[in-house]
Amino acid sequence: MSMGTSEAVLQVLSRTGSNVIFSDPCLGKLNITFLPKSHVEFGKKRSCSGTMKSLNCSRVTRNASHGNSMFVRSRFLSCHCQRAERVSGITAEDGNGTLIVGSENKSNPINGAVNGPKSLELGELQQSKQEKKIFTSNGELAEAETIKHTLSKVCGNSIEDEAWNLLRESIVYYCGSPIGTIAAQDPTDSGVLNYDQVFIRDFIPSGIAFLLKGEYDIVRNFILHTLQLQSWEKTMDCHSPGQGLMPASFKVRTVPLEGDDSATEEILDPDFGEAAIGRVAPVDSGLWWIILLRAYGKCSGDLSVKERVDVQTGIKMILRLCLADGFDMFPTLLVTDGSCMIDRRMGIHGHPLEIQALFYSALLCAREMLAPEDGSADLLRALNNRLVALSFHIREYYWVDMRKLNEIYRYKTEEYSYDAVNKFNIYPDQIPPWLLEWMPNKGGYLIGNLQPAHMDFRFFSLGNLWSIVSSLATVEQSHAILDLVEAKWADLVAGTPFKICYPALEGQEWRIITGSDPKNTPWSYHNGGSWPTLLWQLTVACIKMNRPDIASKAVEIVERRISRDKWPEYYDTKSARFIGKQARLFQTWSIAGYLVAKLLLADPSAAKILINVEDDDLVNAFSCMIGANPRRKRGRMGVKKSYIV
Repeated sequence: MSMGTSEAVLQVLSRTGSNVIFSDPCLGKLNITFLPKSHVEFGKKRSCSGTMKSLNCSRVTRNASHGNSMFVRSRFLSCHCQRAERVSGITAEDGNGTLIVGSENKSNPINGAVNGPKSLELGELQQSKQEKKIFTSNGELAEAETIKHTLSKVCGNSIEDEAWNLLRESIVYYCGSPIGTIAAQDPTDSGVLNYDQVFIRDFIPSGIAFLLKGEYDIVRNFILHTLQLQSWEKTMDCHSPGQGLMPASFKVRTVPLEGDDSATEEILDPDFGEAAIGRVAPVDSGLWWIILLRAYGKCSGDLSVKERVDVQTGIKMILRLCLADGFDMFPTLLVTDGSCMIDRRMGIHGHPLEIQALFYSALLCAREMLAPEDGSADLLRALNNRLVALSFHIREYYWVDMRKLNEIYRYKTEEYSYDAVNKFNIYPDQIPPWLLEWMPNKGGYLIGNLQPAHMDFRFFSLGNLWSIVSSLATVEQSHAILDLVEAKWADLVAGTPFKICYPALEGQEWRIITGSDPKNTPWSYHNGGSWPTLLWQLTVACIKMNRPDIASKAVEIVERRISRDKWPEYYDTKSARFIGKQARLFQTWSIAGYLVAKLLLADPSAAKILINVEDDDLVNAFSCMIGANPRRKRGRMGVKKSYIV
């Protein structure tokens, strides 16, 4: 809290009387006696930071208190200390999300824990969920509103400070340099599994947060070091995937130096899916890597990274892997179940929307960054052809609204014709009963998956939101998606944003599709759970469509509880009232997702580093395809690949 804000609070409080009672989701129920302004002194806040570097990558461990329990938290090769020098009366912020009343109190800078009877821990100050009310002794409502607004800012600032502290604590160092952030640092969890690794997809919101904060080194290091892992040998049961595959995650390990047992060295140990649960290769890792590379260049102004020969080669390897010829007749990318954020069996095998949206975005980003040279001509030609076919296919066949739903409801089946309306032989009985009642009159969305005789009508949030960001959806469709989010706010946002998909698989359907997965039970985890990290994708989409008020409303809901709940990975139940039964606490991308949302709402123009704007060539090509006669495309095309669109 700045000095000016602090003085503004005290000026109002000194005029409204000596006692003020608060009932606020952020501040809880307090009855604090404020001294006149002349009796309050503000002390300067100093901070010091240092970096501990060691070849053997030993961790710095320290004791920290959180609430009434004690736990040990590890930090990778870095330490920070912070103290308040001189405070008497009241200071609204000590740099760690703590409000301190009285000069005799001392605070522990770890996670905002506070010692002293008059200290107000942030978690305790957020317990009340009642509607904000402020009563003053003289009934001056205008000044009461000023107090409420100012204290709301204090709450937001305190949560942001805590989030930044936690995000920086999650940083992983390699040879003394920051290289990424671990997935989670839950002190209550004894079985870390792979949550102590740096995941490609998980680091994206962390990387964006650091970019927006002007801290570019960690993102640059991440991009270049993960690129080195791309060329590693990847084998499972004597089989190797195609070149260009990016790892799902990696870990910094310390091993004895070869030939000298008395010395050690740090190595990066990647996982390409051969150790993952289900042994699924991460299709989305390379796509996110390209998106982050473009964001780094746009935000930092450092174009030397994308111009490097090894980076250009890495981009081409990813593109060749994605654009490789196969048996599929569709321009969409064919993947197995669990190959993206939803990394467990959830019935998304085939052509899931999330992968198509990221694929389209990565193609646009790559086209922007590829150096114009003779060796790239064929690749760029294939890339442009795929962009046109993919955009047409998704916009035309994945889109549903009331008009389209009614059309599917009346489909004729078994059409053998080049001019068939029901090209994929979708049976009208596939329309689930819930959708007939759920679809609003205004709004629509892109379905989750499309294959012959199969449409997955579930609403998948990341796919729809990133379709807006990447311009895979048209302007009209993008607005309609946000219209649906507003119309179905109680279902998609509920107690905590944002549902990863809607609705959940239940009963016999859950048993058959998930294999009775005990982690993906109805309204939990990937099966209808609520994930706070999706807040940043929602914010980018809303800013692009000039509707930031939707994202602001979602951020306000998150701020009511996420800090008190210790930044969980996800929430359970249809209304998102409970912390996920297997959710890790202090989940890094929950923290980073909140920070990115706050930073972008404060400076919406910064969202341009993530947004893809559709160019005129694509629009013209798309228009030509709509009026094309499919029979004209049945002649010999040489080596040119054609797709069903």
